[in-house]
Amino acid sequence: MPAKPLAEEPAAALVGRLIGWLMVVPGAIALIAAVTLMIEKVRLLEDPTRVPSCTIDAVLACGAVMNSNQAEAFGFPNPLLGVAGFAALVALGTTVLGGAELPRWLWRTIQAGVTFAAIFVHWLIFQSIYRIESLCPYCMVVWVMTIVAFLYVTIHNTSNGALPSTRIGVLAVRYHGVILTTWLAVLTLLVGEAFWDHWRSKL
Repeated sequence: MPAKPLAEEPAAALVGRLIGWLMVVPGAIALIAAVTLMIEKVRLLEDPTRVPSCTIDAVLACGAVMNSNQAEAFGFPNPLLGVAGFAALVALGTTVLGGAELPRWLWRTIQAGVTFAAIFVHWLIFQSIYRIESLCPYCMVVWVMTIVAFLYVTIHNTSNGALPSTRIGVLAVRYHGVILTTWLAVLTLLVGEAFWDHWRSKL
């Protein structure tokens, strides 16, 4: 029996039907977090003694993250990238929900954007956990939403031909739920292990 076309795989078909929502929902949540971070950054610049609203304790401390060099990786506050990028993702997802058929080149452009975001976010995760040694709750929301958007845009593009179909792509389509769960579980374990003494002191 010939192999079923990837676009006809049940998981691929489901993602294809929901891709607009899988762009809009994580994009909107991350956009709200990025806007909030930008507001907090502006207020912190106005008053360096201010304690950001997302600073909870010694580890969950947005101020430590915002005041780090990594918070301005390209010479300006990182949230500006998030505001622009996630606003674009929401706008394009809304267009898809409206029934528009995006051209393949635009899907590849979206892929480039979410891929850059995923790579940048993982660099920030490493910096936050192992260099700054503080966590920003709003940033963590952005981390998770970026991973979700990257995974499902990639699955959609693999299914619709915007990206080459590979064995890894086929497995990603079929086991997307396992991949997402494992990805987030590993991230949770890294955070838990790095700050274990802190969490244990709270018990």
